[in-house]
Amino acid sequence: MTDPATSDPAQSDPASALPPRRVSDSEVTFVRTMNQLDANRAGNVHGGVIMREVDEAAGTTAARHCGRLAVTAAIDELSFYSPVGVGDLLIVRARVNDVGRTSLEVGVRVDAEPWEGGERRHTTSAYLVFVALDEDGKPVEVPPLVVEGEEALRRQAQARVRRRLRKERIAAVRDA
Repeated sequence: MTDPATSDPAQSDPASALPPRRVSDSEVTFVRTMNQLDANRAGNVHGGVIMREVDEAAGTTAARHCGRLAVTAAIDELSFYSPVGVGDLLIVRARVNDVGRTSLEVGVRVDAEPWEGGERRHTTSAYLVFVALDEDGKPVEVPPLVVEGEEALRRQAQARVRRRLRKERIAAVRDA
């Protein structure tokens, strides 16, 4: 069986019966105020709290694109750039970057800003791979992605690089 985390979006069936979806059709933005229960003793939000918000937004985006349940198969990257504090608004934006036959990559950008307003800062970036499942829990075909504009083309090209590197890493570990 093919590993869903390494499926090849370039091999999606062009004769798919599923209607193509634009990036904007499934994009989501979640906003939440961080509170003391989210933080460590230093007043910074736990990385795991941010990871959960990333997975929630990405999963919602994947499910919206697929029109069905989609589950997390892999996290290609999750990088923290700046701490998030108690009282900050956490702004989580998720978009589909590329699709395969049964899988898709969702990119997530997390920003934070003081609840009373002020400078917004980029705190986290992540790239997650999801697999669409049917009612029996088996991988099922996902709709093709309509890529519009230079930014979406760049994100798609970068997603394909991450997929290639993921496949190479998995093969290298398997063969070691």
